[in-house]
Amino acid sequence: MSARHPLVAVFADESCLGNGQREGAPGGAGGLVEFRTPSGAMVRRDFWLSERDTTNNRMALRSVIAAFAALSVKGEPLSVSFTTDSRYLVDGLTNWVFGWHKRAWRKADGKPVENLALWQEALQTVRASGHEVAWLWVRGHAGHPQNEYANHLATRAAARQDASEGLVASEYEAWLAAARARGSMTAREQPFPDAARFVASPTLPAVAPADVASR
Repeated sequence: MSARHPLVAVFADESCLGNGQREGAPGGAGGLVEFRTPSGAMVRRDFWLSERDTTNNRMALRSVIAAFAALSVKGEPLSVSFTTDSRYLVDGLTNWVFGWHKRAWRKADGKPVENLALWQEALQTVRASGHEVAWLWVRGHAGHPQNEYANHLATRAAARQDASEGLVASEYEAWLAAARARGSMTAREQPFPDAARFVASPTLPAVAPADVASR
């Protein structure tokens, strides 16, 4: 397989300060978007958002919703390589959602799906975008520059409780130069995806209005 549309790479991460340890834990999500112009020049954009009372899993789902809403502004189909360190997100979008859909949005044990409204909003947002997507996992906090930068955006948003309100000019290059100068970032950046090797993940199931109304 290969990319059918212009290729975009997204590196997303989430943060929750005090996740699972107390009520009212503030959280954030952030992402780095990379794409090349027709001349081959690299262009980077950032996005981030926050919630006052949340969890890591909720913010991982919010990172998908925010990314695909931003990528769909121009209405052009894209091939999106979406990289995250959230197994919850990758396993959910490549496996769990298909079973939940068949079981009327119940888990295999019959229990309700946690964060169902956000899962369904994520599916609706991705499907409505018309983009093909490869959902990819990377180990977190392992020195991966783009992932570490997405983590920086997410934790900063959690602390500040602010949002970018869409894609903005990226500060990735300045952040990376400063990190390398401190000696805290020595790993190579993940290269931009090869369009000829792009393999889209299975198309996500549709969420019918009745599904949403009945939850």
